[in-house]
Amino acid sequence: MKTKNNLFKMNLLQLQKSLFLVMIFLVTTGCSDDDDDELLGNWVDRSVFDGTPRSSAISFTIDNIGYMGTGFDGDDYLKDFWKYDLEGNFWSQLADFPDLERSAGVGFTINGNGYAGAGFDGDNELSDFYEYNPSTNTWSPIADFAGGTRRGAVAFNSVSSGYVGTGFDGDNDKKDFWKYNPVTDEWTELVGFGGDKRRDAITFSIGDKVYLGTGISNGLNQEDFWVFDTTTEIWSALADLDDNDDYQIIRNNAVGFSIGNKGYVACGNIGFGPSSTVWEYNPETDLWEEKTAYEGITREDAISFYNGTRAFIALGRSGTLYLDDNREFFPLESEDEDD
Repeated sequence: MKTKNNLFKMNLLQLQKSLFLVMIFLVTTGCSDDDDDELLGNWVDRSVFDGTPRSSAISFTIDNIGYMGTGFDGDDYLKDFWKYDLEGNFWSQLADFPDLERSAGVGFTINGNGYAGAGFDGDNELSDFYEYNPSTNTWSPIADFAGGTRRGAVAFNSVSSGYVGTGFDGDNDKKDFWKYNPVTDEWTELVGFGGDKRRDAITFSIGDKVYLGTGISNGLNQEDFWVFDTTTEIWSALADLDDNDDYQIIRNNAVGFSIGNKGYVACGNIGFGPSSTVWEYNPETDLWEEKTAYEGITREDAISFYNGTRAFIALGRSGTLYLDDNREFFPLESEDEDD
């Protein structure tokens, strides 16, 4: 009996030692994983928008000035327009958008002028378009969007042309694209986009390439990802946004922007509510990396200003809460919650 008791005590002691070693391993490896998983990127508070909090506004950037207007504040559709000085960090009100109040319109720039139009006025999708001259603070009508009425579309530009495509026409999600020539004031339909129909997608530009992805159609967030070469006007498919099991990029009503040679997708609705997550795209590898989440309230229907070297996210909504905050992103800095 004594021998059996001694053996039992020895086995129990060995078991305790083994459990202790396992606990040490879990603690140390857990700390190591936390260090490895620390995300890079820092968001810095900037000047809060002076006007009414809103979502689904039109925005575009010319040099160091971001322009924003229209949108929905939870009660009313809006037509006021504003500019944000990226260097001076202040907002100024401009001439109102010249026609119906609206949300979910689009904007782009050509040769130092802004172009804005389409959207939804609360009853109908719209197709009207206007040119904004920053030097005179005036709006002028241009040819209506030739693709018909549209909301939730995307827009971007090359050096000399503007492009609008996808969106919802009131009956159907779309996948067509149209090119605007400011010299002739004409829209021309383009061919060659092989992606899925969608609304509420994002684009971002890096050099002469424009990248398009995310969005929703028939209740499903879209997974495909595309690049458009503005010099050849050819679309090419890239790896799907769910190509890697670690990716959680798929969403709708997000914002896209670029800094240097990297592109970003941020915020939006990931399928069961708004998100604050941010993903960085490397066009050289066709791979994505998660970055520090947007430090404000989770949101969708926000806007972005970016000029190639600086990028900001502002406004949007979280459920029925409409927002007016504004933050700048520094992708190479470590997170600092106090700035």
